[in-house]
Amino acid sequence: MWTDTRFTQRFSLSLPIVQGPFGGGLSTVELAAAVSSRGALGSFGAHHLDAHEIPAMVAAIRARTDRPFAINLWVPQPEEPVSLADDTFAAHVARLRPYLDALALDAPTPPPRFSPPFEAQALAALDAAPPVLSVVMGVPPPWFFEAARAKGLRVIGTATTVDEAVALDRAGVDAVVASGADAGGHRGAFLRPVSESLVGTFSLVPQTADAVSCPVIAAGGIADGRGIAAALTLGADAVQVGTGFLACEESAASEAHRAKLSSPDARHTTLTRVFSGRTARTIVNDFARALAADEASIAPYPAQNWLTQPIRRAAALAGRAEWLSLWAGQAAPLTKRRRARDYLDALESDTDAAFEALSARSRRAARG
Repeated sequence: MWTDTRFTQRFSLSLPIVQGPFGGGLSTVELAAAVSSRGALGSFGAHHLDAHEIPAMVAAIRARTDRPFAINLWVPQPEEPVSLADDTFAAHVARLRPYLDALALDAPTPPPRFSPPFEAQALAALDAAPPVLSVVMGVPPPWFFEAARAKGLRVIGTATTVDEAVALDRAGVDAVVASGADAGGHRGAFLRPVSESLVGTFSLVPQTADAVSCPVIAAGGIADGRGIAAALTLGADAVQVGTGFLACEESAASEAHRAKLSSPDARHTTLTRVFSGRTARTIVNDFARALAADEASIAPYPAQNWLTQPIRRAAALAGRAEWLSLWAGQAAPLTKRRRARDYLDALESDTDAAFEALSARSRRAARG
């Protein structure tokens, strides 16, 4: 049975499906709990939370489900600035002035830092002890693995290349996400530049499965049972579905974002740094087009992410999809709005049907 894999056995799940962890406030306790309660692995992207907010969020999910769930953090990269010089900060604000003015927003003043410190977040997450900790953007330090093992917690790492998967496997992850270039949201390349790490999901998965000893989770461009069957056939032990769950009722995606996921515009995505300072896949819109010429000079992550956050929040409230970060994978047109449990029911039945169709085809071929 396709639902019985090394991943489901190791993580005590009924379905080899992981809900992609959304950062930037798109995750919700309700979505993570709904997915986990159905037997898959619900996730909450916590990289934007201050350390003191993480225990309460973990407790809230634990109060809604007795099944395993994951908390996701971003491993910092060396080039991430804590602050910017005053003149540099002013130049980046000036570039965004037309959008600030159009949305009647005050110009921001420099913060003490642009994002919460990873070490404090990690320590808070380890102390809260969710069943699973997942990470993107790099390999956590040894103390992270030691503390997780001491508490009996599982760790999932995310790789965009085979080399990254091997590095995570050697560090001691319990499973590795093979995140193909088709995936929506941020690219987590950390050993080579993103431009040298754009491997498609169905090229990355079998190579990763051959190279690592831990279970492999296929991610990117998977939104229905056909994609799940294909990924498992190529050697994955599970799949991670992001955009499909982002479209679900329980996610915190704005109405404008959700509407775009099921529109013809979702057929056209691009990789861009203009929203956050780090390369991510979004549905093409006016903001992405307008700042494309400045992409090489915009602020790095997390500064650009902090600078555009008020614009994106105001645009969401105003229904201005043309100025939103419309994170979406290349399978977004296959998604639709529904409850998470209904989506998981459909994924299970459609995967059953996909494998049965393959089996029937093989039987017909055998009969000549």
